[in-house]
Amino acid sequence: MPAKSKSVKRQLGEYLAAQRPPAITEALWNDLLERFAPVSESYLRELLRATGLPFDQPYAGIRQHSFEELEQSLREMLQVYAEAMAAGNRQRARYCRRQVIGAKDRARFQARSPRTAPEKKARKEEMAQWMLVWLENPEVFPAWVEARLRVAPPPNPSR
Repeated sequence: MPAKSKSVKRQLGEYLAAQRPPAITEALWNDLLERFAPVSESYLRELLRATGLPFDQPYAGIRQHSFEELEQSLREMLQVYAEAMAAGNRQRARYCRRQVIGAKDRARFQARSPRTAPEKKARKEEMAQWMLVWLENPEVFPAWVEARLRVAPPPNPSR
């Protein structure tokens, strides 16, 4: 059990330095959630992304700093989702959907914030639309995004 006097960030750093995992796998993800409870998944994910270690989906979540990251994340999540559905693993499929829903909600929150610059508002609204398409019918997303990019490139695609 980790010492409560140290921050989760510091404890995680020490744990990863000692264990030296090659990647963030499902088993490691679950172990870290339990080890550092009651840490939020989003905070743990943020800390783990900063390590640069490869990160298995669906635990990597949806990256949305750029449209390229968003598309890659959604395609990766689709693969995990489709495999889960084919295997009858409804719990894992629901987890995939929850990750996309959470990312969509964050994008919408940023788009609606009065502090957000107009260019970023437009990007986040578009990103939320991409995620809505994924949520409506994940299998259609790859074809939809290819058509969407041909017809209308995303607004100011850089960060």
